[in-house]
Amino acid sequence: MTTKEPVFSKDTANKKLTVVKTFDAPLAQVWKNWTESALLDQWWAPKPWRAETKKMDYREGGFWLYAMIGPNGDTHWCKESFKTIEAQKRITSAAVFCDEAGNANKDFPTMYWKKEFSETGNTTIVTVEMSFDSEADMETILKMGFREGFTMGLGNLDQLLSTQATEKASW
Repeated sequence: MTTKEPVFSKDTANKKLTVVKTFDAPLAQVWKNWTESALLDQWWAPKPWRAETKKMDYREGGFWLYAMIGPNGDTHWCKESFKTIEAQKRITSAAVFCDEAGNANKDFPTMYWKKEFSETGNTTIVTVEMSFDSEADMETILKMGFREGFTMGLGNLDQLLSTQATEKASW
């Protein structure tokens, strides 16, 4: 299995970040890892942090409420509200930092996500587009370490997919 680094691009004029990542795994497997909380908890957070789902209602109009928990117990809550879901093709959502009950923290910007999935042979390309209400909001997220943290999380997903392939092969 080869690891392909994610490709980041920034479109300042349109207040948009785009990340393209190729995974050496079939679309159905990659999709499952982006849409099931037990699997998301295994890869979403950059190590040594971990993600822990409080509640996931995976449907249009539903949400994912989770915490990012640091090695010293620091906890940051996030809520992703699903707008549209096209199975194994696209997910659009809005994500906010929040409290444990899911109430948005207005000190941080809303991030509008569009995740698109496509398959070529036995590889899956995921294109993540994040847009913001303002250029300042985009810069806030970048200064918080989004690029570095998301790169680490995607690397965790590479490892998880590899483990899943090995487990499946041993059945």
